[in-house]
Amino acid sequence: MTSDRTIPFEELEELPIEALRGRRGTKWNRYPADVLPAWVADMDFPVAEPVQRAIAELVEQRDYGYGARTGEVSLEAAFAERMDRTFGWTVDPELVQPVAELIQALFALVLTFSERDDGVVIQTPIYPPFLTTLEQTGRRLVDNPLADDGARFVLDAEDLRRKVDDRTRMLLVCNPHNPSGRVLERAELLALAELAVERDMVIVCDEIHADLIYPGRRHVPMATLGEEIAARTITITSATKSFNIPGLRCAVMHFGSSELRERFRRVIPDRLLGQVNVVGVDATVAAWRQAQPWLDAVMVRLLANRDRVGRFVRDELPQIRHYTPESTYLAWLDCRALDLPEAPYHFFLERARVGLNDGADFGPASQSCVRLNFATSETILDEVLERMAEAVRARR
Repeated sequence: MTSDRTIPFEELEELPIEALRGRRGTKWNRYPADVLPAWVADMDFPVAEPVQRAIAELVEQRDYGYGARTGEVSLEAAFAERMDRTFGWTVDPELVQPVAELIQALFALVLTFSERDDGVVIQTPIYPPFLTTLEQTGRRLVDNPLADDGARFVLDAEDLRRKVDDRTRMLLVCNPHNPSGRVLERAELLALAELAVERDMVIVCDEIHADLIYPGRRHVPMATLGEEIAARTITITSATKSFNIPGLRCAVMHFGSSELRERFRRVIPDRLLGQVNVVGVDATVAAWRQAQPWLDAVMVRLLANRDRVGRFVRDELPQIRHYTPESTYLAWLDCRALDLPEAPYHFFLERARVGLNDGADFGPASQSCVRLNFATSETILDEVLERMAEAVRARR
């Protein structure tokens, strides 16, 4: 990994919490001032300089008119270039559809490729909008929980085969997986994809964390597994998680075939989706094309923080079950052995004054879990972990 001396990580270590609370984003403003937030998937790191420059150029030019980013400066071209360079995946820019965010894409795709009461497969625990999309569109959840093999979470292909029926129309995949941090291996992806081909299901693969892979693992885009699989796969992704720009509202859908794209357009008119924010487009293009040194440096920090969480949980909170994430900056903590008098989310919020994500939001079997965001400074992360340990020790 390379480094980028323009990244002021030293300033981040010295940045007062008051300055972070001075931001207007959700992460630092949801809870009272005495609560340390370690929940929503925002990083506290300063944004990459190329992204800042791209936004500053728009501001300097006062260029806020209708967007006309076409050809080589288009979002579609930048996405295709990024996929080829990073994963060796050849993408046709004509099959790329910009959208504001992945949740918008999820809703639109589920409405297009399934009907009310149709089955849609999801591997729980899962990023909560997957579940709310099905609830709010009247689709039937076909829950294929990840299996715990004692070392990590893995796909349970046998369970999936038992549950899929003739009314199961779609397979929603999150890879890398949120919240577990698993990077599904090629064999696991093939098990999913081959069943989708066999049962004529459309695959939607959320690959938003694909740039956040730790050493020893490799991301395999679902659409690279073969032409037959690609032809039924829609990939949804964004630069927002990897480059810390979720507020700029810019993402893409890639249709694996023109037939999928045409089916989508017959149900969801372009005007219904609207146009993507031009600031988000320029920032995303800059991130994908110019900010890799920044991301390389961030991954060094995230790797250190990931291992810091693992050591602390092992040494100070051994009752908590935690598998080292292979991707993302999120730790999934199973607290059932703590035998808490309340849900761990509420326990750590009230007793430790730490704001985590409530595991109950990720599926019905996850009420004893919390999700911790470790994309922050060592100082803040240490305080978060120590507060949690103190709260647990105080119960003894």
